[in-house]
Amino acid sequence: MTVDSAGTASERELLERLAAAKHIAVSFTGWDGSPQQVSDETLRIILTSRGAPAGSRPELEASLEQALADPWRQVLPPTVVAREGSPSASVPVCFPAGMSTRAWIELEQGGTIDVPWAPQPEESAVVDGVEHQRSQLVLPPDLPLGWHLLQVEAGGAGHSGVRAQAVLAVTPDRLGPVGKIGRARTWGMMAQLYSTRSARSWGIGDLSDLADLSAVCGEAGSDFMLINPLHAAESAPPVEDSPYLPATRRFFNPLYIRVEAIPEYSYLPPEQRARVEHLAAGQQAVNRDAGLLDRNTAFAAKLQALRPIFEVPRSPSREQQYQAFVEGEGEGLESFALWSALAATLPADAPQWAEGLDSGFARSKAMELAGDISFYKWLQWICDEQLETAQRAARQAGMGIGIVHDLAVGVHPGGADAWTLRDVLVPEVSVGAPPDMFNQRGQDWSQPPWDPDQLAQTGYGAYRDMLRTILRHAGGVRVDHILGLFRLWWIPRGEAPDKGAYVYYDHEALVGILALEAQRAGAVVVGEDLGVFEPWVQDYLAERGILGTAILWFEHTGQGPRPPEEYRPGALTTIGTHDLPPAAGYLAGEHVTLRGSLGLLNRPVEEERELDEAARAAILELVRSQGLLTAEEASEAETVEALHRFISRTPSVLIGVGLVDAVGERRTQNQPGTSTEYPNWRIPLAGPDGTPILVEELATNQRFQSLARIMNESLR
Repeated sequence: MTVDSAGTASERELLERLAAAKHIAVSFTGWDGSPQQVSDETLRIILTSRGAPAGSRPELEASLEQALADPWRQVLPPTVVAREGSPSASVPVCFPAGMSTRAWIELEQGGTIDVPWAPQPEESAVVDGVEHQRSQLVLPPDLPLGWHLLQVEAGGAGHSGVRAQAVLAVTPDRLGPVGKIGRARTWGMMAQLYSTRSARSWGIGDLSDLADLSAVCGEAGSDFMLINPLHAAESAPPVEDSPYLPATRRFFNPLYIRVEAIPEYSYLPPEQRARVEHLAAGQQAVNRDAGLLDRNTAFAAKLQALRPIFEVPRSPSREQQYQAFVEGEGEGLESFALWSALAATLPADAPQWAEGLDSGFARSKAMELAGDISFYKWLQWICDEQLETAQRAARQAGMGIGIVHDLAVGVHPGGADAWTLRDVLVPEVSVGAPPDMFNQRGQDWSQPPWDPDQLAQTGYGAYRDMLRTILRHAGGVRVDHILGLFRLWWIPRGEAPDKGAYVYYDHEALVGILALEAQRAGAVVVGEDLGVFEPWVQDYLAERGILGTAILWFEHTGQGPRPPEEYRPGALTTIGTHDLPPAAGYLAGEHVTLRGSLGLLNRPVEEERELDEAARAAILELVRSQGLLTAEEASEAETVEALHRFISRTPSVLIGVGLVDAVGERRTQNQPGTSTEYPNWRIPLAGPDGTPILVEELATNQRFQSLARIMNESLR
């Protein structure tokens, strides 16, 4: 065959052909179930952002021809992801006809494996005037897990010879069990760390608070501690409040450092130590304040304290540990620290940012800011040490899993990753969600998505390194919107959320690499698989050993609320999420009141409230039918406990208990679809009366201890 593309097709037909070649959907299902077509303009913008110009018919024809020919021009795909033990894993290989070939694999652990290969051409095409053949190279079924290198060589009379290589990732067929998973069901606590303070916090919950919180919850019977993303934000105030809009997903937020837990703090000169103690006292004074959290003031105070501690000479062993950390993190840490040093002084709209990481400006600044760059690298080492301490405390407290980190969907468009990883991100669009029943106007999260092609071209290195950092001191990871490993809703910058399109990713690669890195770390993976998705996705994740997510309020069948025995075994089941009020607030319908006041409803608030009340009443009736709620006039606390008994009857291997539910908090942490309209991510942990509750008080908090006893009794 000869690669041909356009013919007499209309421009819309060309757009749809090119979209298919670039794995872009041309239609989607609306929130009301009706089919919707993606507009021509949206397709043109997204295609162009993917390196396939589509503004005119000549551009469309040229881009389509290139998209069809490119697979024939590459001998091997840039990255190959295979499952361990697969007897039929194969790789397409393309090369000019008439060549003799050989193939081998260089193993991550050392050594090579020759791959027997007698090519049997399956297809052929004339590309660039040369006939090419495509055949399948079958991989050995006994390849070890890991990151290897596949090499192919072809040559022969009349040919100059061809040699190519591909990154080869061999991933687990199924992620193995962690902790008690696989032997018994278990429960754990879920908390927003920044809101969970102690008497020693600097106004914001920190990593020492995480260690103490894990110790208290482990003592109470919790087997894991699921926390919000701890990704780094801006390197200096003002900082983004949302933990789901970070500057980077690879490195951690120094805001969470406990200053006094750094060993070198003890060696500060008296005057400097007094200054740090003064800063600490000022911040600790607000820990019992019921007002909104103030990240900017807390971070500014910590940076003032951390600078002199960084200057304290480290002992030989401490210096060796620091240097080993820096060497292990490599160029990724160096680039992030450079961004941090620049971002602390360079305005976000400065034109120099556009020059990129490899510019002369960046190189000159790297020399000028060498001291600051070292400081920001040191901050990451301190974060790493304190995270290690927190995970150790969790396991010592009896937790079978320990700390479960949360992985955000993406990053801030003006952050570190957007600058240092711009080659594998797409800045012309942002990620979001189409309209659905709960967010009827759709959502725009403002985050640039991964470029599927560039991820593969770079061997998924940025994705792999991000996972390794998060999993280093973790018992698990929750992947927010794990459906994004299959497809993401791309919205052209400046357009409304409903003007987007789905772009599909190589889920076999992304899920496989996630499973590989999690298995190496001995970690469980929970995927937040809520929202609009194709029916087979949940089955696929279960097949790979990735747990799903079930939310009591959202679990329905055609007959009404889902009975507990019909919940998925392979899931983390909870009552609510951080995007909803705690159970007490939800029972009072505060989510409807809030969304109505903010203009986020597409129907009258009275109609929305009536429907919501009926849905909640149906769930409570199901709870009563299970004999878990006998009194018609049950108290709020009794009702919340009954709901937890209900979800404990599901077969789900993990049951999550919100710390907010355990202490009677009512306020919503985050209202999707808002920014400044609501104080998202700034609500401190408090009890029913609004009085802040500190970590030290949990061991004697009657409501907390009562719910913990119920969970232990229910899951024996």
